[in-house]
Amino acid sequence: MAHGKTEKIEKTNAARLLDRAKIAYELVPYEVDEQNLAATHVAEQLGEDISTVYKTLVLKGDRTGYFVCVVPGDHEVDLKAAARVSGNKKVDLIPMKELLPVTGYIRGGCSPVGMKKAFPTYIHAAAEELPFIYISAGVRGLQLRVAPKELATYVRATFAQISKPMD
Repeated sequence: MAHGKTEKIEKTNAARLLDRAKIAYELVPYEVDEQNLAATHVAEQLGEDISTVYKTLVLKGDRTGYFVCVVPGDHEVDLKAAARVSGNKKVDLIPMKELLPVTGYIRGGCSPVGMKKAFPTYIHAAAEELPFIYISAGVRGLQLRVAPKELATYVRATFAQISKPMD
């Protein structure tokens, strides 16, 4: 990558959708480490607190099918809580191989904005208090900095206690 000159950031589909909806956001690039796609690594690259860097996970419920959970980078989905809020008895994270066919996104670049279908979406309740969070822009190496309430309105998400800190 050439240093010194500003690289033009390619707008992703997710960014274009937010443009169309007149939602303010900022596109923030970061260095991708193929060996470490964890949100904690993204937060380090961005120089941001992990509590503001959210990851997008796709789950499947026994009753409702696919749904999306957007949780802080250092959290994991609380499957019992996620089942409860989504109206399922049992839920599981989908196998990695299903991610692309179901969402149109790859691991490390999964955005809650612009998936193939509008799945029910739940954002961890802590986000509601924050002025902004970072979510994937839909490709590895690019984050969207966006107000959680505007994001929730756009993806018709519910704020709920759906995750817990990782041990």
